[in-house]
Amino acid sequence: MTLALDIAGDADMRERRCIVSGEVLPEAHLVRFVVGPENEIVPDVAAKLPGRGIWVGATRAALEKALRKNLFLKAARMSVKAPADLADRVEAQLKARMLSDLGLARRAGQLVLGFDNVLRALAAKHPPVALIEARDGAEDGRRKLLAAGRARDASPAVIDCFTVQELSLALGRENVVHGGLLSGRLAERLTLDAARLDGFRSATGTDGKTGPNPVSDERHE
Repeated sequence: MTLALDIAGDADMRERRCIVSGEVLPEAHLVRFVVGPENEIVPDVAAKLPGRGIWVGATRAALEKALRKNLFLKAARMSVKAPADLADRVEAQLKARMLSDLGLARRAGQLVLGFDNVLRALAAKHPPVALIEARDGAEDGRRKLLAAGRARDASPAVIDCFTVQELSLALGRENVVHGGLLSGRLAERLTLDAARLDGFRSATGTDGKTGPNPVSDERHE
């Protein structure tokens, strides 16, 4: 499970209406869709594609309801096609965006890697606001880092969306298990996107730690 950050800037985000629930919510809690050139519904998790946006709550259940009730057709006011794997496409876009942002954070010096380095960072004046934890990493290391944060009256969010292999490929390092994100826009965006990704994974049972052999903390980042 990913622990969400309480981000003050959330109240300042633009709000949109979900076509499923009718609720008006900050954009960070929704997923934007547009009608593509061939009248196909296209996910736009970065909310940058041209065209009129159609917004859906950031959960697989909300999107499936929109598809089941033909709400995209009503919102677009034209005949549109929605691919059967639309929810999977949203999940894939969110994963790619997050892994790219993690790479940006590393290059910008906003991401600390390795158990010992994260532990030291948690004791610093400005500790990480979020922990990056490989979902197939050993629980012991995660517990120690969370305990270290709480001992300093810090409550870092936990982003555990990715495996060791996924993190290692994205960050250009071997065996990445632990990371710490320093405060900034990338940390905010990653935490919010992690919550959206959880919404699309929860119904498929891919939210937990899988695999029989968790990665040991002693030999890895």
